[in-house]
Amino acid sequence: MSEGEFRDRARGCLLGLAAGDALGRPAENLTPEEITRRWGRLTELEPGPDGGPAGTDDTEYAIFAATLLQAHGSALTCEDVVAAYREHVLPIDGPMKGAGFSELGTAQALRQGLLPPLTGRWHQHGWSDGLAMRAAPYGIFAAGDPAEAARLVAVDGAVSHSGEGVHGGRAVAAAVAVAMTGAAPGEVVAAGLAVVPDDSWTARSVRAAVRIAADPDRHRLAADLHEAVVVRHYPWTDLAPEAVALAFAAYLAGGGDVEESAVTAVSLGRDADTTAAIAGALAGAGRGEGGVPERWARAIGPVRGACLPFVAGRDVREVADALADARETTASPDARGAAASPDAREAGASPETRQAADASADADTRNG
Repeated sequence: MSEGEFRDRARGCLLGLAAGDALGRPAENLTPEEITRRWGRLTELEPGPDGGPAGTDDTEYAIFAATLLQAHGSALTCEDVVAAYREHVLPIDGPMKGAGFSELGTAQALRQGLLPPLTGRWHQHGWSDGLAMRAAPYGIFAAGDPAEAARLVAVDGAVSHSGEGVHGGRAVAAAVAVAMTGAAPGEVVAAGLAVVPDDSWTARSVRAAVRIAADPDRHRLAADLHEAVVVRHYPWTDLAPEAVALAFAAYLAGGGDVEESAVTAVSLGRDADTTAAIAGALAGAGRGEGGVPERWARAIGPVRGACLPFVAGRDVREVADALADARETTASPDARGAAASPDAREAGASPETRQAADASADADTRNG
């Protein structure tokens, strides 16, 4: 992959993430029925308090992850992540507006003197989608090397998450790494499945969602996915296995198109800003900056720093370019040279994962 292509895909990924985040913000925690009642299909970025499209902690924490990679690259350690929390998160005076339970709990754990991996377990929200929502930069950095992307995001995740929360982050990071090569959506989702245990809640949810997305009844897509993967009795919508499954299904059902993938994710409700951010990141990595609708890209400006003040003023395009620079100087030689073949992406995949990949490929054919 040329440097120019890499930068184009990196920008597309983070623009897709930011646009999906902003698109899903007003629909967060709503049911599909309520979303349909209010908007029909929500396709436009609604203005935030300052008049511009307002993203959430999803975009700001993705920038946080990117700053870790800029500083440490492939040598990132849990100690580096803890140091970044101490420098940028713990000093925040007042509420971290919009921050998730896992990140708030991690800050509290660090203030009490705990260290990883206890910081990701103490708050009992280790299964949240807070790592999955910020996983895309790891996939950008390790483009073509899904195993390295999964390894790096797990280093970050060990500080704030555990178990299924880490699995969700690994799945998204690996999928983005393969999307950055221009692979078809079915291959992308298969790469995400290949880096999580086959018997995990995350893998089971993604496989169920993939089967539905492979041959969706558009009128029943939301209902079928909710029946298959949504945990209705849990009072919050931030479960990583659920969010990753819904995001992957929306990406497949949308045929890898940025707008269709993000809009479909929002229509499914639940943690709509996160699912649309993930779907938008995957599609943006695959289609590049030009694949992001111009009206969306034009509306995405510097972030406000509402949750993380230290990222205020950063533009995701500049962040993507900085990741490209960091990859050239701090990535391992294997990561820089990786251009994963289909055989490499499927290495270690179980028969169940390969079956899900075949279903994903069927979805590619139908949506192509």
